[in-house]
Amino acid sequence: MSQDLKKLSQRKLNFFQTLKAISWAMFGVRKGKGYEEDIAKLNPVHLIVAGLLFGVIFVVSLVLIVKIAIASLS
Repeated sequence: MSQDLKKLSQRKLNFFQTLKAISWAMFGVRKGKGYEEDIAKLNPVHLIVAGLLFGVIFVVSLVLIVKIAIASLS
């Protein structure tokens, strides 16, 4: 199991390429061929870090939007 994870973590795409692939996927504009290429090259460790990063950014942006909306009502 650890050998498989070690092999997967040696994949070719760097962290910024992973962020780009995830951004395209979030907007839903990634084509099937590009998606399959990314899946074959993405580093799972980068995916986990990017997922946590996007999750934090999403929650913080929602909190800021709510704060601005509440401030404009009062």
